[in-house]
Amino acid sequence: MIDVAAVAGRKLPLYERWRWQIFAITWLAYAGFYLTRKSFAVAKIDMSKPEGLGLTNQALGVIDGAFLAAYAAGQFLWGVCGDRYGTRRVILIGMLGSVVAAIAMGASSLVLLLITFSAMQGICQSSGWAPLSKNLGCFFSQRERGSIMGLWCTNYALGGFIATVFAAWVADLCGWRYAFFAPALVLLLIWVLFFFFQKNRPEDLGLPSIERYHEETEPVLKPGEKPSDEPEGSWKVIGEVVSNPMVLLLAAVYFFMKPARYAILLWGPKYLNEKLGTSVTQSGAIGALFELAGPVSVLAAGVLSDKLFRSRRMPISVLCLVGMSALLFAIDKLPVSKVWFGACLFLMGLLIYAPDSLVSGTAAVDFGTKKGASTASGLVNGCGSVGAILGGTVPGFFQQKWGWDGVFTLLAGSILIAALLLLPKWNTLPESARIRPPNR
Repeated sequence: MIDVAAVAGRKLPLYERWRWQIFAITWLAYAGFYLTRKSFAVAKIDMSKPEGLGLTNQALGVIDGAFLAAYAAGQFLWGVCGDRYGTRRVILIGMLGSVVAAIAMGASSLVLLLITFSAMQGICQSSGWAPLSKNLGCFFSQRERGSIMGLWCTNYALGGFIATVFAAWVADLCGWRYAFFAPALVLLLIWVLFFFFQKNRPEDLGLPSIERYHEETEPVLKPGEKPSDEPEGSWKVIGEVVSNPMVLLLAAVYFFMKPARYAILLWGPKYLNEKLGTSVTQSGAIGALFELAGPVSVLAAGVLSDKLFRSRRMPISVLCLVGMSALLFAIDKLPVSKVWFGACLFLMGLLIYAPDSLVSGTAAVDFGTKKGASTASGLVNGCGSVGAILGGTVPGFFQQKWGWDGVFTLLAGSILIAALLLLPKWNTLPESARIRPPNR
């Protein structure tokens, strides 16, 4: 173990190299998960055509629902596993399973098989976020976490954009089945890189904890407890996380927030195809503008929450959610134009990805602490994923009855509820932030 006291106030080159290596490999890993997650959203355009599989919107909704239900259940499971068994084991198992599920789904033609493999994909996809968030929290401290998590959270925004465009291009070139096959092969390559370049925490490398390195107070879940009272990976820590009032509130907020993002992610290309008559490639490209805005949004939100709001994550979240609710209510009433819809989708991305990353990422790690970060992230994202089931299935089942305007109005109301729940916590900080000594 390196004696960090001997180099107080200075950076250790070895420590810094590992910090940014972990940042890079975990960023790539979660971005990579989107390769196999977005395949069906693009492929469903051709799968619904008579020359494809002739699937109805209801059948497509059931397949999406199987994915989302399994994804929600998996979040709770993998979140606890990430704290108990470490990030490495969970990600290697989940990512390899995702590759297998994608290949199997691309090779299937029966609805029952598509539902089964979609559920398998959901379970595997849910292994990513919570353990990887914990991994990052072990290498970056609370005072820098907003900015770092903001930069890191560009993984799912940029990863989703690249995955959508890539799957659409392959589908147009080779047919819808290759929208599953090609992304799976790329993800397999990322799995190999993760195997060789990832470690769970600094202590596994003979380095001091990030708090010792940055001369910060060790975080605690409950006031009055000492870090030694909360052993990492213990059932005591997990129990304290799942009973933490702020973590539970974040879970409720994310439940109401997530439907809108997933409705746009899973049904955006289909909506544009019906509204504008665009091709698969055009629908995928215009729809991807929603995700293209994500990297800018999450990075700006992270930096502002650290610098402007002094590590408070709630103000930006509330303001963006109110704006998103208004835009959802208005979008289907706008003139039918590629420019209008493209601009609105980009603006929606700016407004939703900021609070999404702060609530499910930065705040979950802040209030769960690095010891319980995986469980906290799993709980928050699990509840959000239950809400996402609505976003994935409501358009398929109710679009014909309510119209797209009715669907968007429902999503706008859900987003507004999330904003109102979060509003009373405008100035709330985690316990570790209140007891942290001033920076030297």
